[in-house]
Amino acid sequence: MRYVAGFFRFWWDFIVGDDWKIAAGVACVLTAGALLVAYSSLSDTVVTLLAGAGIVAVATTAIVRDALASRRPG
Repeated sequence: MRYVAGFFRFWWDFIVGDDWKIAAGVACVLTAGALLVAYSSLSDTVVTLLAGAGIVAVATTAIVRDALASRRPG
């Protein structure tokens, strides 16, 4: 049982890592991209570019917010 727990702990740490907000944002962007592919008439290339831009925006936003929060006193 401890091997199974270790396996899942590894994957949790690998995917989520230090910031759960980035992992959650990326999951939301990928879900939105999958829904766009399934239910819209947009081409796969457009959806891929939108999803890529969304992932970059999520990561950038999380990093900037954390950097600004670390500069605040208190």
